Amino acid sequence: MIGPDEQTDHAQVKALQDEVDQLRQALVSHALVDQAIGVVITVGGLRREQGWEALKHMSQHTNVKLREVARCLVEWPARRTLPEVIRRALPAAVEHARARTGADAREAGQEIPCGRPG
Repeated sequence: MIGPDEQTDHAQVKALQDEVDQLRQALVSHALVDQAIGVVITVGGLRREQGWEALKHMSQHTNVKLREVARCLVEWPARRTLPEVIRRALPAAVEHARARTGADAREAGQEIPCGRPG
């Protein structure tokens, strides 16, 4: 027969195992999102904060979870295709990120780059 102390210990071990599993999943998701930001930065010629803004915008305006948008973007080079909803959302998300970052900089009184050096 399992005593109350053993039940408590078992419950605590189970809770800790669940927490470790959640943390592992969070690490995987974080790495995936970072890679997707890199894809968006490369495609759109954006800065890191703009890449994050574009990724969030795509998720919000396609009703696709951020992790799923990120997965599709990371797999895009190997698969050579994007789901239609993400493919259509990408240009608008890039433009949104550029405009939003520019508006934020103006509000903060910062200089805004006028274009790429060339």
